[in-house]
Amino acid sequence: MTHDHDLELTPTAAQTEAALNPPAGRNGGDLVVETLHGLGASTVFGLPGQHALGMFDALRRSDLRYVGLRIENNAGFAADAYGRITGEVAPLLLSTGPGALMSLAALQEAAAASAPVLAIGSQVPVAGLGGGRHGYLHELRDQQASFRDVVKSVHTVRTASQIPSAIAAAWESALTAPHGPVWVEIPQDVLLAPTTLPVVTAMDATPRDLVPRPELTAVAADLLAKAERPAIIAGGGVVRSDAAGKLRALAERIDAPVVTTFGGKGAFPWEHPLSLQSWLEDRHTTDFLEDADVLLVVGSGLGELSSNYHTFAPRGRVIQIEADAGKLESNHPALGIHADARLALQALAETVPERTDATAPARVAAVLNAVRERIDAQELTLEQQVLRSVREALPAGSPSFWDMTILAYWAWSAWPGAMHSAQGAGGLGYGFPAALGAAVADPTRPVLAVSGDGGALYSIAELATARQHDLDVTWLIVDDGGYGILREYMTDAFGQATATELSRPDYVALAESFGVPAVRTSPGTLRDDLAKALSAPGPHVVVLPALLRMFAPTHLG
Repeated sequence: MTHDHDLELTPTAAQTEAALNPPAGRNGGDLVVETLHGLGASTVFGLPGQHALGMFDALRRSDLRYVGLRIENNAGFAADAYGRITGEVAPLLLSTGPGALMSLAALQEAAAASAPVLAIGSQVPVAGLGGGRHGYLHELRDQQASFRDVVKSVHTVRTASQIPSAIAAAWESALTAPHGPVWVEIPQDVLLAPTTLPVVTAMDATPRDLVPRPELTAVAADLLAKAERPAIIAGGGVVRSDAAGKLRALAERIDAPVVTTFGGKGAFPWEHPLSLQSWLEDRHTTDFLEDADVLLVVGSGLGELSSNYHTFAPRGRVIQIEADAGKLESNHPALGIHADARLALQALAETVPERTDATAPARVAAVLNAVRERIDAQELTLEQQVLRSVREALPAGSPSFWDMTILAYWAWSAWPGAMHSAQGAGGLGYGFPAALGAAVADPTRPVLAVSGDGGALYSIAELATARQHDLDVTWLIVDDGGYGILREYMTDAFGQATATELSRPDYVALAESFGVPAVRTSPGTLRDDLAKALSAPGPHVVVLPALLRMFAPTHLG
């Protein structure tokens, strides 16, 4: 009996001819770039190194666009943002040892934020593997071990014929919910060895669908239908699975208020009558969520930030939809549904009967008014003015990328809509290199990066990358003379701050030395200076000297 899929496995005469007569001059590196191209990649990020030169030389013979950054960690952040913006796998090419290890902080952020980054690193020659100390440059006893605690999956190659399958398996892993970074390791001599293997053509690495179990969604739909005070917490999983439309349909069907976590910003319309926005560090919001008799948590593990620093104690029934099985019921007992957010929300929207609650918008408005009154009572006019100026300057639809800085902490709660930050793992230096990756992903819109002066020093080298590739990124540096958040934390905890004050450069002059236009602004001129920079082509830097304060926390009751 002949099946359709059998016919697909039979090569055509032209395919056979091409396979039997591969072009000369190819090596293992060519198999890498051919596989990436066959999987659908168009752009790769990275930084070359001695053992990885086989891959980088092969780029010369491919159609892939290479964007090289100046530090591996920043290349990882750029790939992370590319994956977040496109929803596609972002290849990251690295060298052995120091080069590979420099990417770990970026890969930790990609793991925390579920960004599909495919890191391909080189290794010492095969003869040097196995735990011995052979004296190769960059050699580690067990390089993979450094990545196993960070990435979703590790894939090793020891022969050229393993390259396409290993990369395809890693690609599938990166795109299977929950998305995340993966690691592929290929020895130097395998990358450099000539090959007569056929050119890699189309590869199939379709991610597996993570479908909810129907008996669980039936129970969840019944709970929501019978709830008197349902509420929804929407996390980053809603954004990553492109499920905002499904979430809105469900919320409107059952009149359930929705709060978005800091990683889930953009999952629900900010000004919607059912939107509680993102004031998760406010006790008014926490109290409202605790009072829900049925709480639907979608795409969030209810970790530290999403649970108001673990003070959140729900009194009602919790339903948790989560693609990462390890996060199911990890913080609160729940009806745990292991599934992709989009598929689970679709199943619920199709199953739950319509429920009407005319009081929901008024209850939402009451919470938001209470939050607003609390903030207004703290005399934080400057901070709100600065954030408002940034928002007004950024064109609609343009993405923003935020470093771990006081203005970003404000934005997590107060920024209206989608934003991208390093709040998953919390490392410094994310904002600017991530914005570069986003500009590569979509060159039709200007991109905003926001850093403090401390975080900016992690990323200064990438001004050269921005200029070299002429990327439309405007970098706002809020200069308060040190690590502002740590200064506040230490002053609150110990009465004074230590190791937080920084000698820093003249950022305007420094940017101009890279050929990047820069301006020093003030709170009064910030909006116009930012808008002007964002409307002009190429990279720009705007420096705002300002000492901003955080709003007072209310997780202590």
